[in-house]
Amino acid sequence: MARRVFLRYPDRRLSARVPEIEAVDATIRSLWDEMLEAMYAMPGVGLAANQIGVMQRLAVVDASPGRDAPVRMGNPVILESSSETESRDEASPNLPGVWAEVTRPKVVLVRYLNEDGHATERRFEGLWAASVQHQVDHLEGRLFFDRLSPMRRKMLLARAMKMSRRGV
Repeated sequence: MARRVFLRYPDRRLSARVPEIEAVDATIRSLWDEMLEAMYAMPGVGLAANQIGVMQRLAVVDASPGRDAPVRMGNPVILESSSETESRDEASPNLPGVWAEVTRPKVVLVRYLNEDGHATERRFEGLWAASVQHQVDHLEGRLFFDRLSPMRRKMLLARAMKMSRRGV
């Protein structure tokens, strides 16, 4: 199966809120499989559909040590976030070559449609939680650098544009 191409920042689709899906069907399941293939090839621990140009509220995450426990999510919504936070380096294939430390809640409770189309609630912690939050941000039209201070964001984007001009 040919992989879809990752959109490159500043593509407008990356800053648009993605509409919800109506239901989970064979087409959605196939798209989740395609997204997992792209995510594992990056390699990454999560992917939102709009990162590959699909404007549907879908995400996949797999932060398991063996990269063998993927979670497929339709219409994910963060219901609760812990007050305790963690900082991690985050990056995106939509802005290759740069990363930044982002602080996020350590634990989140998320509601989403699972592979069978049933509404599910699940608590995610640590890297799982960071990845889910990162994907929900994408679906809301935000990238990781939107969580940085204005000065750090400006420096990161300048570095990314410089790398882009060099063909990275």
